[in-house]
Amino acid sequence: MSSDQTPSHTRLMYLGIGGLTLAALLVANGLASRSRHEQAVSQWTQAAALPVVSVFQPRQNAGGDTLRLPAHLEAWSKAPIQARVNGYLKSWQSDIGSKVQAGQVLALIDSPDLDQQLAQTRARMLQAQANAKLAATTASRWQHLLASHSVSRQEADEKQSNAAAAHANAQAAEADFARLCSLEAYKTIRAPFAGTITARHTDIGQLIKADTDSDTELFDIADTHQLRLYVPVPQNYASVVRPGMQAQLSVPEHPGQTFSARLMGNSTSVDPRSGTLMAQFVVPNPNDALMPGDYAEAVLAVAPDTHGVSIPASALIFRAQGTQVALLDASQHVHLQTIHIGLDLGDRLVVDQGLKPADTVIDNPPDALRDGDAVRLANQGAPHAAKA
Repeated sequence: MSSDQTPSHTRLMYLGIGGLTLAALLVANGLASRSRHEQAVSQWTQAAALPVVSVFQPRQNAGGDTLRLPAHLEAWSKAPIQARVNGYLKSWQSDIGSKVQAGQVLALIDSPDLDQQLAQTRARMLQAQANAKLAATTASRWQHLLASHSVSRQEADEKQSNAAAAHANAQAAEADFARLCSLEAYKTIRAPFAGTITARHTDIGQLIKADTDSDTELFDIADTHQLRLYVPVPQNYASVVRPGMQAQLSVPEHPGQTFSARLMGNSTSVDPRSGTLMAQFVVPNPNDALMPGDYAEAVLAVAPDTHGVSIPASALIFRAQGTQVALLDASQHVHLQTIHIGLDLGDRLVVDQGLKPADTVIDNPPDALRDGDAVRLANQGAPHAAKA
């Protein structure tokens, strides 16, 4: 090897070493960058895998609540007016919507058959009375004859018995005549109480058949100076019904207007078919603003309860362990808490066991949420207003 080739060979060797070192550095840098990227992706994936939840704090039910329930109104008194005698309707004096007083004439029935029967019964009564008078006179005379021994005691006793029988027949005839006189009074249809005629089902000349299966009412009358409000209260709310309680009601035909009602009583039993307790209220109706048969919405006041807390119904979890809610601790881990619902108000619940106002409750908890799971707040770092 010549001396002029040695330096060239050395430079090539250094260049090769430098190239290998640079390549090694590039490879190491690429591997490190990839490792950092994979670690960032892993951290992002783990963070994204945490359920995102929103929370609230229960509030005490110290101010009370209101319960809105469907209800219906009925007349204070109502009755169908039916006929007690057969005949034809002669006339009517009161039509639908008429205000009537107790005893006021509503209609007249023409009953020729009853008139003839009454006349016949009167004649029989007079005949029986005459026979009884004659028998009594005869018995008295035979008693005088018995005193002079002109007749036997057997004959006198027979006359006395005949007089007693004739007197009994006269009394029976008088009772039958009084019965038909009472029926005769039913030819005049009168209002049983003061109220309003709500229906008329007859007209002049109509055949009236009383005491038959096809007998229909002639009029319907209702007393509406005050009404009865019937509110079916679900069993869960039965404790709300207390003596002397007041209620507010509204009806569709008077939007924005409310009426007051006072509790009269309740059925003291739960209907097994509907699971409700029937409460009855009285509603003054001096201006006839309310109508019987009306659908109404009743608003009942729920007494304040400082022992319970109020939460939205969306926070509930229904599982085999019972009714639960998900609580969030300071480390943002989930704890499933069993609760007892004291009162169900539809969209809100009053919980009397298992929750405190200081607890942090998860709203709309995911179905897959388990005890001890870590979660992430939807608006972490911002204050969370109570949604209950």
